[in-house]
Amino acid sequence: MEGIDGVEGVGDVEGIEGKVVAITGAGSGIGEATALLLAERGAKVVLGARRTERLEALATRIEQAGGTATWAPTDVTRRADLSRLVELACERYGTLDVLVSNAGVGLISPLDELRVEDWDEMIDVNLKGVLYGIAAALPVFRERGSGHFVHTVSTSGLRIVPTQTVYAATKNAVRTLSEGLRQEAGDSLRVTVVSPGAVRTDFAERMDPAMKAEIKKLMAESALAPDAVARAIAFAIEQPDDVDVNDLVVRPTAQR
Repeated sequence: MEGIDGVEGVGDVEGIEGKVVAITGAGSGIGEATALLLAERGAKVVLGARRTERLEALATRIEQAGGTATWAPTDVTRRADLSRLVELACERYGTLDVLVSNAGVGLISPLDELRVEDWDEMIDVNLKGVLYGIAAALPVFRERGSGHFVHTVSTSGLRIVPTQTVYAATKNAVRTLSEGLRQEAGDSLRVTVVSPGAVRTDFAERMDPAMKAEIKKLMAESALAPDAVARAIAFAIEQPDDVDVNDLVVRPTAQR
């Protein structure tokens, strides 16, 4: 599209049209919103999450609206599941252009409670899940000479607060990993980190009752809709291949 004085308009869908995009954590929240938006803009989406009934329903919804989608059960703590998701993209659509590593858990609690199993789970999902995605997609991107990693992290890693220590640590580990990947990627691969603030998702469902009530109150008062983060992800993806949007922070205006 042409903008003022012949300058190309911002937000052209041509940068998304036809791209094959795999998304983890696609069963709800940011992942679901991203899948819907990208499919609406012409991407072929490959959906991964643990809850297969949600994936099937989402794929059906996308197809009924005229989009293109497929899905595979995906537990990001299992390296084989990430390999299978990438293989599905290549088998069904011939390639993979973008991997959105969005799956995550936030089992926040004071360190004194010593919830070591929760710590382990956050490390396995939030950090190792991203690493397994890189291991699955990087060889495909190298072979085709282009590709785009998008990693969902959190503003919790930008402003450290009590009870979110381990969660923030896993997100900052992904931030560091992403910068290292960007530097190693050369001039053919792109790496984007998206840091959402408070977003209306099921993030709090597995917290203890008191913590859950506090987070839900915050969400009700000022949290963003998942679509806001989806639009940021779409913005990064739709840029020309020689434009690498590295770091996006998307938070409610009222959040400090």
